[in-house]
Amino acid sequence: MRIKKSITISFLGNANYDTRVTNLTNSLKEKGIFVKVISFDWTTPNFQSVTGDTAIFKLVKKKNSLPYYFKFLITLFRELLKTNSSIYIAEDIYTLPIVTFIAKLRRAKLYYNSREFYAFLAGLRSKPKTQSVIRMLEKFFIKKVDAVLVTGEGDAEFLQNYYGIKNTVVIRNLPVSQKATEPIDFHKTLNIPTANRILLYQGVILEGRGFEPLMKAMTKVENCNLIVLGTGVFKTKYEKLAIELGIEKRLHFLGNIEQSELINYTAGADIGVSLIENISKSYYYALPNKLFEYIMAKIPVLVSDLPQMKKIVCDYNVGRFATLENKKDLENVLSEMIADKDKIEIYKRNAVEASQELNWQMEFEKVKHLFIV
Repeated sequence: MRIKKSITISFLGNANYDTRVTNLTNSLKEKGIFVKVISFDWTTPNFQSVTGDTAIFKLVKKKNSLPYYFKFLITLFRELLKTNSSIYIAEDIYTLPIVTFIAKLRRAKLYYNSREFYAFLAGLRSKPKTQSVIRMLEKFFIKKVDAVLVTGEGDAEFLQNYYGIKNTVVIRNLPVSQKATEPIDFHKTLNIPTANRILLYQGVILEGRGFEPLMKAMTKVENCNLIVLGTGVFKTKYEKLAIELGIEKRLHFLGNIEQSELINYTAGADIGVSLIENISKSYYYALPNKLFEYIMAKIPVLVSDLPQMKKIVCDYNVGRFATLENKKDLENVLSEMIADKDKIEIYKRNAVEASQELNWQMEFEKVKHLFIV
């Protein structure tokens, strides 16, 4: 028997570290809807599987990825068979095929969260066969969903043109409206000189996220330290690069932070960076949640010269953008932001105003009709 007003969310990632899943789950529960989350973790050291309404299953990813994907698919299928929901949400292309099968079996509504352009991921640039398979899968299954959820207007326009669909719904990756209660004092906890500005990157550590350009700029702009909140397969690479560049003492990897504590860490920084490189269509249209998390924490932002991020920064005047292809431009912009205390204060005040609009509560009100059935 189907539970009245129930929703199942499936995600190849740890739901506790994902703002989009966490915010949606909490908002649905506040509306009296039962939410079942099926998610996975393969990056957190010594992680143990978690069961319950929000389940997180441990995966082990080695050189041979077949056992990893096999366990993921078997576990997802097994857990979905236990559900009988009104709505099923596939949070990524990897969960979409099995979620589609179960949703059709249950005669339920089906939503696909296209949080990336999966056929154009930066990490697959050198794998045309894999890109082709993903493209075919997405083209087939995207026509079977009731709504395609996207993170920005640019994403919606691209998918509509590329796949010939019309059922896109924009739900931006906005944080909940909140204030930092106890901002972390990074100067004290990490023994950073008080004269140095704190730069912050939060999110997955991947190729094309601006680490290399930023780290090279830091060799010319010395009065700053970079704090990284997150993990990823490229962490070791960038640790080695920091040593090669001689900035290892100014680079601090702090790992994943629980969503409930994140804003206190974010608010402890001086500048939030989101320097995504234009190496794929997915990155070109990026509008990452970290940008809005910085704004919610009332810190200025430094972003790359890409359309959707640049528009937010210019519309709300909350920071600066730089052209990553020109290393001097990034160096100059970073140096100017650090030196201009008056501008920093203006950006902070503007961030306070922007956060009153750019928050999850406001965003959810626009789309709640999709879920309240």
